[in-house]
Amino acid sequence: MACLGVFVAYLPVTSVSVSLTAIQSALSTTTSQLAWVSDAFVLPMAAFILTAGVFGDVHGRRKVFLAGLLLSAAGAATSLTAHSIGQLWTGQALSGLGAAALLPTTLALISHAVPDHRERGKFIGIWAMCLLGALAVGGVLAGTIISSVSWRWIFLVPLPVALVAVVIALRALPESRAPRAGRLDWPGQITAALAITALVYGVIEGGAGSFGDPQVVAALAVAVVSGALFAVVERRSAHPMLDLALFRSPGFTATALVAMIMFLGMIGFFFVLSLYFGMVQRLDTLGTAWRLLVITGAALVVSGVAGRVMHRLSPRLMITTGLLMMTAAMLTLLGADAGTSFGSLSWRLLLLGLGMGLVTTPMTATAVASVPHPLAGMAAAGNNAFRQVGGALGPAVLSALLTSRAVSSLPGHLADAGVDGALAGRVTDATRDSGLGAVGSLALGPQAGQVFGAVGDAFLDGMRLCLIVSAGLTFLAAVLAFVLLHPGVGRNRSTRVAGEPAAARVPEPARPREADEVGEVGEADEVGTGASA
Repeated sequence: MACLGVFVAYLPVTSVSVSLTAIQSALSTTTSQLAWVSDAFVLPMAAFILTAGVFGDVHGRRKVFLAGLLLSAAGAATSLTAHSIGQLWTGQALSGLGAAALLPTTLALISHAVPDHRERGKFIGIWAMCLLGALAVGGVLAGTIISSVSWRWIFLVPLPVALVAVVIALRALPESRAPRAGRLDWPGQITAALAITALVYGVIEGGAGSFGDPQVVAALAVAVVSGALFAVVERRSAHPMLDLALFRSPGFTATALVAMIMFLGMIGFFFVLSLYFGMVQRLDTLGTAWRLLVITGAALVVSGVAGRVMHRLSPRLMITTGLLMMTAAMLTLLGADAGTSFGSLSWRLLLLGLGMGLVTTPMTATAVASVPHPLAGMAAAGNNAFRQVGGALGPAVLSALLTSRAVSSLPGHLADAGVDGALAGRVTDATRDSGLGAVGSLALGPQAGQVFGAVGDAFLDGMRLCLIVSAGLTFLAAVLAFVLLHPGVGRNRSTRVAGEPAAARVPEPARPREADEVGEVGEADEVGTGASA
């Protein structure tokens, strides 16, 4: 049931990513509106994942699991019937809330069902493979569907799977709670949700228009004030959603920063890459899906191997090496253009996926192993929350950079292509107002080929800027991982947070050095801290 739940949660991610071009064409959206299609899913997940874990600990994991499945089904149904961008955002937001409920709860279910931590590690490995498997097959399913029917039908797939899972869970899934669960931290939850939502909104709208616009300034001000209030509330709370003492641990601080920076660059890059395949290479959704499958498939294979060798290799070495591989892959993509073949792209995408797989598993395990045992579940959930914040900001930041650079370079490319006069003015005005996708709705006449060629060249200018920024972010994450993570971090579960009284530590029974670190993520669930992947 845990594997089925996480599969439902992550199935929409790549299916939507590979369908962005089709969605933009069908709904005539701007680039910033298109960025909200991804962010409408990620934002609720980032904002509510900690609360969902605690709620399951207090009120029952089965209830939260069922709620997550029903929200995912409701989101899929809403998106399936969407005829406006607003309705699609609503459906994605409901699916994101469902994913926020399912991610921590599915790991907690495994923890309850498999008490032995060594045996549990095997099942959590299968859980992680189902998560990555959803990413791998979602795009291919979406491509196959769109090649035959409307893009809306990509949302049909998770609907029956979620409903079947609900029926099975009602009959077969036992209820469980954490033995020492805390209480819900509503002030922390409200201030965190406000800060995250306002920050992403401000970045998206500021990139699409101007950061001097009153609504953008107001949104960013709300983000700053809410973030400060969150810190004050969590410091004073008896049951904090995110204990700020975690940040006294260099290992947790490093992995939180690395997770956020890496996903900011990575998810934003995926957003740009999907548009490149659709707008520049003129691939259909299935062609885009096969290319992204190279990345997710490689990550799926390597993450399984990484989970088995974490006790032999330094997490710092694995994380730093993986991030450097991702940086190198992005830099090699700078030479890609409209005519770059699949064969030429495949080894670069493969390198990117290998790096992703090498980073993902040890990053969470290191966050957990770097803090005292009672805080391990909160550390895992906090690490995932920072990851999702970076993932929400990624499309916002990179879509703003992409649009700004492409629109500024388009007049020069139109002139080089021999397009001038009134037609060049109409094309330039349309892209400035509504993004590059607006060109497809214009009557271009006999010069359509030259216009689309110029638009493709302008897009490549924007994509190269995004690649440089994404590569810079992953390289920064690699430097932070190498500097902040000492060689032994992630191997000693008894490490205490700097400044924590020794009496606050909870003794643990000794266990062999080769204990599976992946299993420890689930082990913390029974402590009652709302652990997440």
